[in-house]
Amino acid sequence: MANFTLTPDAWERVKIKFLRKYRDLAQVELSFVPGQEDQLVQQLMALVKRDQAYIEFTIRKALADPAGNRL
Repeated sequence: MANFTLTPDAWERVKIKFLRKYRDLAQVELSFVPGQEDQLVQQLMALVKRDQAYIEFTIRKALADPAGNRL
C-alpha cells in the first residue's frame, strides 16, 4: 500500500516534476485516479524501471515542496 495520498491538484504538480526528470514519458502514460495510488506506483515502476521504494520516495519528496522545481 502506498505511503502517501494524492489529490488531483497535487498529482498535476508531481506529474510535471516527473515529466521534467523523465523526459521520455508521455503525459498520456501518466494517468491517475484518486484513491488509486498503488496502481500509479506500479505504473511508474514499469515506466521508469525503478523499485517501489524509489517511486514512493520520489513522490513524497515532490509533495513535500509542491511549489518547488526539484524532484
